[in-house]
Amino acid sequence: MLNNSTKGKIVFTDNNGSFKIGKPEDTSYLYFPIASEAGLKSSLTPNLGGDSMVDQETFILEPTSVENLHNNKNTRNFWLYMEDGKVWSATGSSAEQESQKFTMDQDESAVEAGFMWHKATRISNCYDIGAEILSFVPVNENVEIMSVTIRNTGSEEKLITPISAVPIYGRSADNLRDHRNVTSMLHRIATTEEGVLVKPTMSFDEKGHRPNNKTYFVIGHREDGINPESFFPTVETFVGEGGSFFKPRSVYRQEEGLRAGEKLAGLEAVGGLKFSKIKLAPDESVTFNILIGVTEDEKEIEKLSKKYAYKSAVEKEFQTTKEYWQKKVNVSFHTGDKNFDEFMAWVAFQPFLRRVYGCSFLPYHDYGRGGRGWRDLWQDCLSLLFMEPDNVRQMIVANFGGVRMDGTNATIIGEGLGNFIADRNGIARVWMDHAFWPFRTLLLYINQTGDYSILKAKVPYFKDSIVRRGTVVDKKYEVVDNKQHTEDDSVYLGSIIEHLLVENLCAFYEVGRHNVLKLRGADWNDALDMASTNGESSAFSYAYAGNLLELANLIFAVSKEDGIDEIHIATELKRLLDLDSYDSVEEKTNRLAEYCRSCEGNIKGTQASIPVNVLVEKLRGMSYWMTNHLNKQEWLEGNKGEGWFNSYYDDSCRMVERFSDSDEETRMMLTGQVFAIMGNVATDEQIHKIVQAADHYLYKEAIGGYRLNTDFREVKYDLGRMFGFAYGEKENGAVFSHMSVMYANALYGRGFAKEGFKSLNALFATAMNFNVSHMYPGIPEYFDSKGRGKYPYLTGAASWYLLTMITEVFGVKGEAGNLVIAPALLKEQFDEEGKARINLTFAEKKFDIVYTNPSKLQFGEYKIKEASLNGVKLAVENNKILIPQKNVENHENNEILVVLG
Repeated sequence: MLNNSTKGKIVFTDNNGSFKIGKPEDTSYLYFPIASEAGLKSSLTPNLGGDSMVDQETFILEPTSVENLHNNKNTRNFWLYMEDGKVWSATGSSAEQESQKFTMDQDESAVEAGFMWHKATRISNCYDIGAEILSFVPVNENVEIMSVTIRNTGSEEKLITPISAVPIYGRSADNLRDHRNVTSMLHRIATTEEGVLVKPTMSFDEKGHRPNNKTYFVIGHREDGINPESFFPTVETFVGEGGSFFKPRSVYRQEEGLRAGEKLAGLEAVGGLKFSKIKLAPDESVTFNILIGVTEDEKEIEKLSKKYAYKSAVEKEFQTTKEYWQKKVNVSFHTGDKNFDEFMAWVAFQPFLRRVYGCSFLPYHDYGRGGRGWRDLWQDCLSLLFMEPDNVRQMIVANFGGVRMDGTNATIIGEGLGNFIADRNGIARVWMDHAFWPFRTLLLYINQTGDYSILKAKVPYFKDSIVRRGTVVDKKYEVVDNKQHTEDDSVYLGSIIEHLLVENLCAFYEVGRHNVLKLRGADWNDALDMASTNGESSAFSYAYAGNLLELANLIFAVSKEDGIDEIHIATELKRLLDLDSYDSVEEKTNRLAEYCRSCEGNIKGTQASIPVNVLVEKLRGMSYWMTNHLNKQEWLEGNKGEGWFNSYYDDSCRMVERFSDSDEETRMMLTGQVFAIMGNVATDEQIHKIVQAADHYLYKEAIGGYRLNTDFREVKYDLGRMFGFAYGEKENGAVFSHMSVMYANALYGRGFAKEGFKSLNALFATAMNFNVSHMYPGIPEYFDSKGRGKYPYLTGAASWYLLTMITEVFGVKGEAGNLVIAPALLKEQFDEEGKARINLTFAEKKFDIVYTNPSKLQFGEYKIKEASLNGVKLAVENNKILIPQKNVENHENNEILVVLG
């Protein structure tokens, strides 16, 4: 009997995020990721639906979107035929078991899972039989292991015939709706002693067919290394005439399978493996190991077959895989809520999933062809700075190579570091927020490491046919190496400081009618994509105002650190620093156009020197001008101490947000508030008003907290596709986790900890309320109007949540390489003993930081009374601790004790 107490509830089973839940098959749209570092990526439902692939061209199992999860029958399966003619699916995927759902005869079932492993358990009280199916992908191999243990739960001996069935799709995802039947004719299918192999003759593409070198396979063994006795290698042989994957004729009629050595062609394939009959005494079990994979070298299949032929070998590999992924998450939290601490383990793991899956290849993420976008490159570095810091410097430097000389950037990103690809189709879409993120990531890196030298690193610029900030596409500007050249045809290299100036100055000058930065193709909100002519993003104007000021401060700091008086920049760029007045839209537009024309082809290759003090004052002046202009123009005053900033202008040049005495007529968006607070455009008094307004118009605790916008009650064709979505879905009024977390981060950064906590906690509480969110632990892209978590795992919100918890809530952050501690924990975040703890790595050293709040005071009431590092007292100044970098580097393992009072 399974313990039904976990039905509808996530129960954590260890201190590494592993969890268990009962009857998960009663919840729609659930899936779980398992993958390797070698490229194989899979998803699993509680009934083992989902798919498996290496890339867009190499799907082992049929590609699935979320609706396929409950529609498809052709899932991984393991059948048992019993001597009395009864048939049972170990995955619950049979016609009989489907008909028994929501009745007293339904199987008992549960899922247990951890980082990159999934275990589905099922018991039939009707047939006194049980199954446990462990699924994982070895770290460095392109094979999914499905280890099936069958147990006799009855009091009498059972004679069973086991049949594993895994449909093999074996081609590109494009062929799902493009010549699906025709491409099955390319299949060449063979049965071996261990299983079924499928090698299509070619990769079908009417733009140009290519020879295929990949072999897809499903092989298996009994726990003692015994091979299957026969095979059903095609849909026709397995399903049979009139049958289905839920009621296959071959199983119910106990038909004879084909022997090893058979070859077939031109048919849909199945890895149908029939094992010999086996007797199980009461409580006796037997395990079968099924391997599902793809390779370009068939000798690899032989190696895998030998390696995983025995149960003991699979068990050993599972432990190795489990430990590998657990070690990746080297930050942990201890608060007064055990569920929150384990939830944070999943939040910390999600950036690794993004690195593996990109933004595609999971059922909700049924778009794209893998890879990551420009924003993803930078935001994923945020979390890696804490968990895999070794290669972050190299990644950051390489990423700057995607910046164009006109301040835009490459949008097609290949495998490996710094691999930016020209868009040969000349599709020029400019996201106006893209220049914002590199500086935020770089600033965190410098604060964490004190590595000011990175600013001097010389990096090329990306070059293709797209020039003048995406307004002109001309093949004559293409170059073979996709790098910016000089007049003497050498590759131009500029410092990272120069790259930052190029991005932020070009953004500053690209303004619309209201002297607000133009929206262009969109900003962070991809769905604001219908206002490219006149649209303006006030939201990211606030963000860039903050960037310019912090960039000025950074340049000033590095000049003091290195004793430099001048900064060298491309001669062409100097014209963007010559304008003294910023009130004229026309002058700014013309100045930017002049600059863009000067770098649309090869540039001079010469550099101009600018005194640091002049550059710093110029950047500060730009920031101050933006702040004052935006504050005067964009602020909306409401009633009852409420107010907020406008976020956008539409393509009809109208301000998008407004206050009305009628709540239904009032329009408010969260994005503008986030960046007005983060960019220091909002005053403290205005922040109080923003919080009041956001709580009034946007907050709904039951569905995750702060919605992205109020209901505009119209389809705004002059702003973006988001208004075509149902309200509460995606970018139209859902609780969008990324922006909700950034709202919290901005509030914490300005000293509003209680308000920031409200946003973080609402997301956590909803995510972990399984009966509302219907999702496994972690943070989704968004919660819909009913609170269901959608698009889980692959979201930049996880990196920002982790960053906020470490640097703001626990207050552990770098400052020019020094370790600073200034907690903003609320009293409810301490345990019963008044303690809270964080374990993390800083400057490649391990730290165990313990806060004690014996009087259980609230944030704002307590101060740091005393602190010690490895038993040595630390100085406390202005309610924070600063530990010099040289002191941090002394010990591999460190303990910091902080007493609050």
